[in-house]
Amino acid sequence: MDLATLLQVLDSTVRLATPLLLACLAGLFSERSGIFDIGLEGKMLAAAFFSGAIAAVTGSVWLGLLAGIAASMVLSGIHGLASITFRGNQLISGVAINFLAAGLTVVIAQAWFQQGGRTPSLIGGARFAPITQPFAETLKNVPVLGPVYYQLFSGHSILVYLAFLMVPATWWVLLRSRFGLRLRAVGEAPEAVDTAGVSVIGTRYAAVAICGVLCGVAGSYLATGLQAGFVKDMSAGRGYIALAALIFSKWRPWHALGATMLFGFLQALALRPDIIETALRVPIPVQLLDALPYILTVVILAGFVGRATPPRAGGSPYVKER
Repeated sequence: MDLATLLQVLDSTVRLATPLLLACLAGLFSERSGIFDIGLEGKMLAAAFFSGAIAAVTGSVWLGLLAGIAASMVLSGIHGLASITFRGNQLISGVAINFLAAGLTVVIAQAWFQQGGRTPSLIGGARFAPITQPFAETLKNVPVLGPVYYQLFSGHSILVYLAFLMVPATWWVLLRSRFGLRLRAVGEAPEAVDTAGVSVIGTRYAAVAICGVLCGVAGSYLATGLQAGFVKDMSAGRGYIALAALIFSKWRPWHALGATMLFGFLQALALRPDIIETALRVPIPVQLLDALPYILTVVILAGFVGRATPPRAGGSPYVKER
């Protein structure tokens, strides 16, 4: 594999890993507080639709981003209400959100645009434009380092850079801030936190809200950054892949970056089957390459669920002693 081909694959890896990384960090905040959330898929899908729809109608990608975040936070609020306030089953609530988003997005899109459950194609200011980094054009002809800087580090939309900046930010918030200490404590021993005078309910709602914001950004990126509009079921299981990456990373931010980049790399390889066929010297079915990220998801869930230790209070509603 020559340098140009390798850079193309790595560039696709970064783009495809971005929504996975944002969703994985979203689940990290929620599950560290003790609220399991398998509704990441539904939140991303709802955010993708509303961001694409509002951007198409208004022509403003920023209004689309705000609409996507708002839609995701509404679903996060429903999940929080069901699992925190009413102490319902968190897994069932997440499944319900996924079904709700999958159905409503298509119905509303068809009623709104009459294009078979999709939004009009986004152009101009309705999409996030790539950002050319300083000196990228000047240095692109420099051997090795120039193409790497020009193609791999430059030319991405602002949401890609935001996603990667969220990794150290999440690490600092969770492991170095007072809020992060309380959030992790709520996920491990909510009774002790409550005894110390910290609101378990308030902390968990804050974590669920952060989860909603990050899922909103992830879904908006799908419709306004990675693609040019919303199509039916465009999240394509990315929420579940993000959950698998979260378990694989053992609920740690930097490990989550590596796990999502691995999934992104597999998705990027599926777009270039010629690379694998050349390396193995045998024809590879495209369908098998497309299924690789999902196969890895099953392998991780089967092999790591028992080894990875989730927060002790995860999945259990907190009932305050009186």
